[in-house]
Amino acid sequence: MNQVLFTLLISTSILFSQSSLKVGMIAPEWEFQDADGVLHTMDNWSGKILQINYVDPDESEMNEEFNDRVKYALDVDSLIVRETFKGIGIADCASSWKPDFLIRAIGGRKAKKYETTVLFDFDAVLRKSWNLKEDSYNVIILDRNRTVRGLYKGKMSDAEMDEALQIIINLQ
Repeated sequence: MNQVLFTLLISTSILFSQSSLKVGMIAPEWEFQDADGVLHTMDNWSGKILQINYVDPDESEMNEEFNDRVKYALDVDSLIVRETFKGIGIADCASSWKPDFLIRAIGGRKAKKYETTVLFDFDAVLRKSWNLKEDSYNVIILDRNRTVRGLYKGKMSDAEMDEALQIIINLQ
């Protein structure tokens, strides 16, 4: 019995380490609901560059400056073309002490401010399968083919914000 349990534990840890998201790999598909209960996958934005913000709702302001830079590059500088780019948020609800109704309200405000979609991961499925940072703010940039081009876990430095913005611009 112990041998079977040990083998199962090793197999599970290998599975999770192999699915850890890394720059250069194709991002595995996911499916989450928005505040209206509509299911979304990456295919909803097929052919677009994706910026996925996977966020603990308690840390929703952590990389606000980066999102403001992206919004400025879209709306003012026109360095990013809205037709080829989509930024989305996915709330890591399992990381937060906040109740779901409050998380949805926070997500709604962010969706309106950044003209985007906010989805909800109630069971930390994506955090666990992509090995993202818990109780934090993760930014993932995918090209049109869903290859990871940028992966930032935690508070982004100025240099990381510049780098990530340039990646998005270069992928246009």
